Amino acid sequence: MKLAALISGGKDSIYAAFKASKHNKIACLISFKSKRDDSYMFHIPNIDLVKQQAKVMNLPLLFIESSGIKEKELKDITKALKTAIKKYKINGVVSGALASNYQKERIDKICNELKLKSIAPLWHINPEQYLKDLIKNNFKIIITGIAADGLNKDFLGKEINNDFINIVKKLNIHLGGEGGEYESLVLDCPLFDKKLKIKKAKIEMENYCTGKFIVEDVELVRK
Repeated sequence: MKLAALISGGKDSIYAAFKASKHNKIACLISFKSKRDDSYMFHIPNIDLVKQQAKVMNLPLLFIESSGIKEKELKDITKALKTAIKKYKINGVVSGALASNYQKERIDKICNELKLKSIAPLWHINPEQYLKDLIKNNFKIIITGIAADGLNKDFLGKEINNDFINIVKKLNIHLGGEGGEYESLVLDCPLFDKKLKIKKAKIEMENYCTGKFIVEDVELVRK
């Protein structure tokens, strides 16, 4: 099956693409840059870095600017998928939905309307096992956003590893960050032929437990 992978640059979407690529061909990547920070459908932080990720995955990228208005976002997805059908002959879509019914139901509905198969390899996955699988499969992922009690500035820019899992397990938050407790960025994984190395970044905090790690410049380096 030829798939379009909906990617945001974070762990969920890229790991889903990795899982799906084992039995399918990823024909293209699709990313959405929302004009609103409170987008219902799209992950925001560091979204422009998907362009670099697409380069190291050697895949074409449809990079779509979206209004971020709730139901108009769905029209943007539909339009992008129609382009992917025409241009890359896709017959399925892979997304990184973990537990959000809002996101999955809408993607499923759009796929059904366009006669595409909707694939969500991580749907209702055990979050602890999921994070361990990421580490086992050589995903290098950093934290780029926090919004939960118990998390603080010290987490920003840090790698997701076993220490991170043990700390987050003690907090009353979703281990996978499904509720927006934290956001992530994939710097390296088996799908990349080079890795992203951060050259310049800054931290912006709203309060003691809410903030962003904004990557301003990266370079692509050999593994």
